[in-house]
This record gives sequence, C-alpha cells and structure tokens, in this order.
Amino acid sequence: MRILMFGWEFPPHVSGGLGTACFGITKALVALGHKISFVIPEWPGEALPSHVDLISAPASPVRAQDIDAMDIFAGLDVRLINSTLRPYLNKGEYERSQRRHFDLPSYEKGSMETEGSHVLGTSGHYGPNLIAEVMRYARAAGVIAGEQSFDVIHAHDWMAVFAGLYAKKVSGKPLVLHIHSLEFDRSGEHVNQDIYYLERCGMVLCDHVIAVSNYTKNLIIKHYGIDPDKVSVVHNAVSRDEAPKVYHWEKNPDKKIVLFLGRITFQKGPDYFIEAAARVLKEFPEVTFVMAGAGDMMPRMIERVAELHIGKNFHFTGFLQGTEVERIFSMSNMYVMCSVSEPFGISSLEAMVYDVPVIISRQSGAAEILDHVLKVDFWDVDEIANKIIAILRYPSLVEEIVERSREQLRSVHWEKAAEKIVDVYRLVLH
Repeated sequence: MRILMFGWEFPPHVSGGLGTACFGITKALVALGHKISFVIPEWPGEALPSHVDLISAPASPVRAQDIDAMDIFAGLDVRLINSTLRPYLNKGEYERSQRRHFDLPSYEKGSMETEGSHVLGTSGHYGPNLIAEVMRYARAAGVIAGEQSFDVIHAHDWMAVFAGLYAKKVSGKPLVLHIHSLEFDRSGEHVNQDIYYLERCGMVLCDHVIAVSNYTKNLIIKHYGIDPDKVSVVHNAVSRDEAPKVYHWEKNPDKKIVLFLGRITFQKGPDYFIEAAARVLKEFPEVTFVMAGAGDMMPRMIERVAELHIGKNFHFTGFLQGTEVERIFSMSNMYVMCSVSEPFGISSLEAMVYDVPVIISRQSGAAEILDHVLKVDFWDVDEIANKIIAILRYPSLVEEIVERSREQLRSVHWEKAAEKIVDVYRLVLH
C-alpha cells in the first residue's frame, strides 16, 4: 500500500529518538513492499545526505522538494518543506532562526501573531509562534496530500497533528497518529495546555493511535480520555547495522566512564544522575561521569557539579550526533537512563548495540521489553548509585549482561514493529 507520512525528524536532521525511529520504521515498511512519501520540515542551506536528488514540488505555498532515496529506500519519497520547525527551541532561538532563515517581512519578530490568531504560551521549550509554524506546515502538507496518491496517512507526534488532519480532510483517507512522546512526559504535571489540546484533538479525530509503549498507552487513556481499543502498542527497536562499530575503542580498565546521553531537561532526570555520581565517587574516585546533551537544565547541572566538588570527574560534552554518539558509546563502560517519564528510550537499545551495560528507569517503555538490563526508580538515587557500583565492581556481571543483551537484541528489530504497524493500517482501511 501507499503511505503518506508526516514528521519533523528524519536523518540527517535528528535531534532525538524520533528521527531514529522514523528511519527504522520506514526502512522496514519499504522492505515489506510498501511505498512511502515522508514529509518533513527543512531549513534552507542545510547539508543534505549525499544520496538525494532534489526535485521542485510545484503548487506548494512554500518550497517543497522530492528526495530520491538510496537503494534500501526504493519506494520512499521524502518531501522537505522549507520551515524553521524544530523541537525544544526557546523563544529567543526560535525568533533568531526565523530571522536568519527567512528574508520575508512576515517573519519579522512578532509579525506571525496575527496570522495564527492564537499565540502559544511558552513553557520553556517552544518559541512563541510555533503554533503558527505548525499551521504553516499543515497548509503545505494539505497541498502535497492533494498531489499524492495514497491509501493511509501516518503522522508522528503533536507537531504533525494538523498536517495529518489537513491531509485527512483533503483526501478522505484514514489517519494513524503515532505517539512517541506526550506533553506529560516533557513537562510532568505542569503541561502546556495548548500542546495538550493539540495532542488530544489529534487522538480524538484520528482513526487510530499507535503508542510506543504500554506506559504511553496508559498515559493516553488516563490523561486524554481515549478509548483503549483505539490505541495499539508498537514498541521501538534497533538494528545493529544502524549503528556500526566505527570506533573500536580500547577501554582503559583503570579509567571507567559512566554515560548519560539525552536532553538535559526535567524529563530525562539529569539531576538524579549527578546526585548518584557524587555517591559513587566516594567509593570509586577514579571514575569519570559524562553528561552528553543539551537543554534548559544544563546551567543548573553545571552549578550542582561544582557545589558537590566533583568537577574533575565530570564532563559536559554538549549535544552529540552521528559518529560522535557512536564514539561516546564505544568509549563508555555503562549507560544510565534515569528518566522521570520516558515513552520508550531508544538510546538504551543503541547502547546495547555497542555491548554497553545499561541501567534504565522503570518509568520507561523500554523497561517493558528489556529483561537483561538493571532497572531503577528514577527518584531512588541510592539505588542508581548501587547499580552503578555493582557494574564497576563485578566484571562477571558485566559479561553476563552483555551476553544476554546480545541475545535479546536478535528479537528486537524494526521488521516486527513494521508488521504491527501494517496491521493497524489494515484495521483502519477495513
């Protein structure tokens, strides 16, 4: 069947796990013989992958382009929309990105407020005119939907809700909304009501919802009032060939590295990681802790490391991507994911690909399918520290975790996820 897919991340434009998931899902769907048109935002001037061919898309209100994919993506047509749409921007960053990438009077500071009629009130993560940008993306998506021939619409997360609904209205085709993360994950109980409304609107009006875990499905039922029968769970996956071992790093047995990799935000629990690190260093003063990522909590975390006097054992790398992530995984002796609320946590699978022992929060979707990792409650700093110490102290435990993780990864692959997604397509097309 033919699928029109909407999202805001696709390699090489990746700022989180969604881009990795979209790559794996589409690759597996195409391998099953399905055809996909994937619509994503694009900034002008960004480097594109070497395998692409750009073709003008006529009649779009904004510039759109076709991308011919590499051989493994025969049948996948990626559409890029000229847009500053990106997640996790604060007000200043969003306004600067608009002025930098658009030489248009309508994108001057504050000018979009009248276009969207309603301006998003920020919660520290999003620019003030992001709703207007989402609507602009949706209008372009509607034009593309009118040009395409397809059987089903598949939209990823809240930024693609309007696009999916617009395409559904234009085409009359069923819409599947794929939830990778909720506002309740990102902000806890202090949700941005505008984003919550968009998420709920999409889930109410779409034909079916896919959640990345039972953890996320339960949040959808509890906080959004969606019928459980309307929500299917499709866990994420990983493939070893997605993260080849480019770096064969010889680990120093006397210099252990404990890794945190993710956005430095409330959702990811970086403060619990630092408190656990301080406890571990009392017993293993030679260990190095690495916090790889960026986010609004980073200044506070740097201050806390200084207050605890552990700066000489603690490194902040900033945001990493591509081969930088491969290298940091290959260097690390363990990976700790102590998220407060994690819909899935695909980075835990990526760490396992590199034979890195993993400690994960029980408050995560990955905990539902991973049997051979150490699990903790995000708030239990002593438990996190004790699990880190156990991995540092017992090499036999590391060997067992790594060997059993290798075995489990053989059954955690995107082909299985794609088959479940196709079942959802058939359900809404029935």
